[in-house]
Amino acid sequence: MSVIAPSITVETAEQYKSAVDRIHSFAQRVHIDVSDGEFAPTFLLGESQLWWPKEWQVDVHAMVARPSEHIPQIIALKPNLITFHVETAEDPLALLNLIKQSGIKAGVALLRTTVPSTVAEAIKQSDHVMIFSGELGKYGGTASLMQLEKVRLIRAINPEVEIGWDGGVNAENAYTLTQGGVDVLNTGSAIASAADPEGTYQILVKEINKHGVI
Repeated sequence: MSVIAPSITVETAEQYKSAVDRIHSFAQRVHIDVSDGEFAPTFLLGESQLWWPKEWQVDVHAMVARPSEHIPQIIALKPNLITFHVETAEDPLALLNLIKQSGIKAGVALLRTTVPSTVAEAIKQSDHVMIFSGELGKYGGTASLMQLEKVRLIRAINPEVEIGWDGGVNAENAYTLTQGGVDVLNTGSAIASAADPEGTYQILVKEINKHGVI
C-alpha cells in the first residue's frame, strides 16, 4: 500500500519548528531534506539541528556532495531511512553498507538524467530507491510523469525494493503515481503551502487509496 509522506524543506530552525507544528497532528511518515549548498544550490537546515516527534517514522534525504561527512550524524538521530544521491563521487555501496550496519534502512535517489541500469549494483543493495523529479533544495517541483518508466526499470533490477517519488506530488497526479508503482509519495508544497494542511493530506490519502474503474 502506498503512503503520503509530507516533506520538510527549510533553511532555518524557526522554519523547521513551524513546519513540524503544521503537520505534527496528522503526519505519520515524514520526509526531511538536508542540503549542503553544494550538491543542491540551497543550504537547508543541517542534521545537527534536526529533531522530530518520537511517533514519526522519518526518512532523511541527504542532498549533499559528500554523504560520508553527514551520514554518521544522521545515523545518530535514528531515522527510519537515509537516502543519498547516487550521483555523488563517493562509493554508494560503501555508504549503503555503513547505513545498514547501523540498523537503519538505506536508499539511493536518482536524478532525472540518471538511468537505473547505470547504477544497478547500488539499486540491488538498496532498501529504497527514490525517483527524484523535483528541484533540488526547494519546494515547487514538477512531477515529470515520464519518469514513471523508471519504476519498471528499477523493479527489474530489484523486485522487492521500496520506490519513492519526490517532486510535484499533488491531488491531480497522486493516483497516477500510485498506479504507476510508487510506494512512497513525498509531498512538499502541496501540503506545506496549503491553507488546510491536514485536509490536503487527507485528500491525497484518499486519492492513493481509491480503486480504479475499468
